[in-house]
Formats: sequence, C-alpha cells, structure tokens
Amino acid sequence: MSPLEIGGLAIAGLLVLIYVGMPIGVSMLFVSFIGVSAIRGEAVSMRMLGAVANNSLREYLYAIVPLFVLMGLLVTISKVGKDTFDVFQRLMGRITAGLGIATVFANAVFAAITGVSIASATVFSRVAVPEMTRHGYTAKFATGVVAGSSVLGMLIPPSLLMIVYAVLAEESVGRMFLAGVGPGLLLAVAFSVTIFLLAWLKPDFVFTPEKPETHDAEIGWLALVRKAVPIIFLMLLVLGGLYGGFLNPTEAGAAGALGALLIALLRRSLTPRSFWRLLVETGQITVSVLFLILAATFFSRMLALSGVPRFLAETMLSGPIGPYGFLLLYLLLIVVLGCLIDSISIMLILLPIALPVAEAAGFDLIWFGVLTVVAVEVGLLTPPFGLSVYIIKSAINDRSLKVSDIFRGALPFVGAMLVSLALIVAFPAIATWLARL
Repeated sequence: MSPLEIGGLAIAGLLVLIYVGMPIGVSMLFVSFIGVSAIRGEAVSMRMLGAVANNSLREYLYAIVPLFVLMGLLVTISKVGKDTFDVFQRLMGRITAGLGIATVFANAVFAAITGVSIASATVFSRVAVPEMTRHGYTAKFATGVVAGSSVLGMLIPPSLLMIVYAVLAEESVGRMFLAGVGPGLLLAVAFSVTIFLLAWLKPDFVFTPEKPETHDAEIGWLALVRKAVPIIFLMLLVLGGLYGGFLNPTEAGAAGALGALLIALLRRSLTPRSFWRLLVETGQITVSVLFLILAATFFSRMLALSGVPRFLAETMLSGPIGPYGFLLLYLLLIVVLGCLIDSISIMLILLPIALPVAEAAGFDLIWFGVLTVVAVEVGLLTPPFGLSVYIIKSAINDRSLKVSDIFRGALPFVGAMLVSLALIVAFPAIATWLARL
C-alpha cells in the first residue's frame, strides 16, 4: 500500500472514529500513530510522537492559553459584562432597536477583554435578554442578537481560535490578533445594520405587540463613568500594550489576567473557594486545548509523510476548480461541519490538510486564518449543533423559550456573517491591512 493510500485511509478512519464517539484528540493520535507506523515503522512512529509532544508544547507562546482563559473567567465573575451592557444601554437606549445594537457593541467590547464566545453567550443571555424582553423585544429576537453577537468573542482579539490557528499555521499570534480587528468591526456593523433592517422591515419579529411599561431610573453620567473605567482599563492594558509594542502576546495575557484579578478583588466578587474553582477550570480548559494541539501536530506530520496535502494541492489547483474553487469548497465544508462538531475540532481536522493547499495556492495565510475563524463561528449559530444557542438556552432556563425560537432569531445574523465572509474574500485588505503595518 502506498503512503498516499495510507494517508487517505487515515483520514477516513479519523472520521469513522469521531462518528462512533471517540474523543477527537484521542482519534487523531491513534490514526496518526498507525499511519506513521504503516509508512515508516513503529520505531519511527514512537520517536515522532515523543518529538511532537516535546517540541509542540514547550514553546513559551503556549503560556498565553491559560492566561487568556483565566482572564476571561475572572472578567465574567467580576460582572464586567453587565457593566459593559449598562454603558451601551445608556448610550444607545433611545435609538430604534437601540438595546439590540447596544448588545452587539457591548459584546464587541467584552470580546476584546475575554476572547471566548461561550463566555459572551453566557453573560449576555443573563444580562441583555431579560432587559430586552422587559423593554418590549421578542424573546426570539433578544436571544438571536445575543447568539449572533457572541461570535465576536472568537474574532476580536484576544481570541482563543486565533491562537490555535497561529500555532497550527506557524504564524505570529500578534499579527493574527491584529488581523481580527477589521473583520470584527465589520461584523459588528453588519449585525447593527441587520437589526436596523429587521426593525424597519419586520417589526413583529423584533417587537412584541403590547407596549411595555418600564420606568427605569436612568444611570447618571458619574455612575456610567465608574462602570466604564474597569472596561477601559483592561482594554488599554491588554490591547494597548499589545498593539503599542510594549508587550508580546504572552505578556499581554499575563497583564490582562493580573488586571482582571485586581478588578475581581476590588469588587469583592472573589472568594478563596471560587478562585480555586476558576484555577481548576482554567487548568482543565488549557489541558484540553494543548492536548488537541499536540494531536493535530502529530496528525499534520503524518499527512505530510503520506503526501496527501501535496496530492490535493496538485489535483485541485491544476484542475478546473482552481484556487478560489478550493477556497469556496473549504469554506462550505467548514460551515457544514459547524452543524455537527465544535469550532476547535473543525480547525484541528481540516487545517493540517488545507494549509499546505492554501500555501501552494499563494493565499496569504493570515487572511486565510481570518476566513477560517469567521466560517467556523457560523457553526455556533446553525442547527443541529449550534453551541451558542444551547448555551443561551441553558443559561436562561425558561421552559417557554424553545431552542427552535433561538435558532430562528439567530438566522438573520448567520446571513450577516455570510455577507461579511464574502466581503473579506473580495477585499482581503479588511483582514490584512493592520497586520501588515
């Protein structure tokens, strides 16, 4: 059996193992070990596994994963997300569908200090949805806005998915973070335009028929400033240090985690027991991410030995499909897989195969990474998997709210994401201009 055939069987075997329920990391390690053994022998496979475990995880860069995860958890527990929403509610509450737009921009700012979509979905489903429904918005629209805007957490830096992509593509994490700024702002604007259009064209989708009776005490400007100070402090600390060239990504993560810890302590929202729980959760998330990266690295080396990426590059790029045909198929495959499995798993399965083809096609790998992250995030909103939708459902815990209603509410924002994806394909500078400075 040729190495190419062994590589093809390894990919098929990986899909079968995932389908029957084996964890993705374990599946990747298993098929990679068997594949390298079949191509080069068991001794080489053992040495390669040891080399991958040593080389792929000892990098100083990997310290960024637990630091940004810890920062996100601390920010969530210290109620910075609620303050962010309160600030934008005060600024935009009088605009038509202003609470929906406030939720989008609050999510964008919250994303800039957490980097995890799940955290955004959890926080704003508890903060924004009750406020929006109380002010006369339909539950379907309110949850759809939260689900849609939560994807900004994985695009606007710092972003866990950007870190994973940078590691797999051997690109600079700092440049990937910079590349996420333009597309993140584009998505925020696209979501806001979508909300305006829905309020104008389909008001029954956005607003309930009965007029709400709300008598809110307006937040004073001094109280507003007090709520905004911690948010601005963290953004200046992390993003200012990173983009100003004072801190590298790992140092920015450390500074952000320390800043978030100080805010949590000053607000007395942290007890020794809750802090220990956060540290344990940080460790669990970090270990799972690093284990998946190890497995994906071994998988990519096995594929390189088999020659599968080279064969795909020659077949697809020299045939009638061409580079942009390959890109279209790749993005469609990501969106389809997003209906079935989680974001990181999609990237770990596809990138070892797709990156060599993208490089052979002459694509900018920073731009290609942004397209990958946006397409992957579409899967957070599409049935039947739709992780953000299920997170919102579990966080709200309202029996009258159906999962199908949240999916319907999120559907317009899926459309906005696909339009934004097309714009980034047509105008790569949206993603690359800042990263190339």
